[in-house]
Amino acid sequence: MGGEIILETKGLTKEFKGFVAVQDVSLRVRRGSIHALIGPNGAGKTTCFNLLTHFLEPTRGQIFYNGREITGASPASIARMGLARSFQISAVFPHLSVLENVRIALQRKRGGSFDFWRSGRVLEQLNGKARELIEAVGLAQFEATAAVELPYGRKRALEIATTLALEPEMMLLDEPTAGMTHEDVERISALIRKVAVNRTVLMVEHNLSVVQHLSDRITVLQRGEILAEGDYQSVSQNPDVIQAYMGASHG
Repeated sequence: MGGEIILETKGLTKEFKGFVAVQDVSLRVRRGSIHALIGPNGAGKTTCFNLLTHFLEPTRGQIFYNGREITGASPASIARMGLARSFQISAVFPHLSVLENVRIALQRKRGGSFDFWRSGRVLEQLNGKARELIEAVGLAQFEATAAVELPYGRKRALEIATTLALEPEMMLLDEPTAGMTHEDVERISALIRKVAVNRTVLMVEHNLSVVQHLSDRITVLQRGEILAEGDYQSVSQNPDVIQAYMGASHG
């Protein structure tokens, strides 16, 4: 199972009126791995993520998930297949409590309409599962806190919990530690490692220390193309990668 490819792109390309944002990207993500997508600003990382979850349509190329072509599928149907994008798919309602937010995400997983009208017994069953997820992301003491009142790093943990409620086989994390204090970075890194135990994670991340400590494999993009790929040791010593980062350090 470890060697199996869960997500693959072939010749993925996105053009915007003459500007090529992503060029001929062929990516292979192994099942059960943490795979990082890195590169200097403007490298095409976020565009690539948007293509994978079909918030953008590719100009050319194909996307395969679990051996099935998903090019052209809707973001909602891709999420139902088990490929969920955190911070985009997850809907965090600012004035609802942590528990209520996770419970709503669990209702989405069940499909159909929300259970606002259902008996207390049904909602109580959801509370049990919601509390497990809240515990898993370290938010047990914030269960009754409104999302808007959470510190930034804790809000990110809640977003991961609502994504986990969808029971994804693979999670796409878009800059999970952006804008965080050192303490929050440590906490979210530990959380990513924990949730990756029984699923695949593909993440865009600027913090190279996080990438170094979490990633099994790294793909480096530059100007929309794959510049290098491998483990952190080989990628960090690649002269082209060093040049790309040094040359873009003020960009």
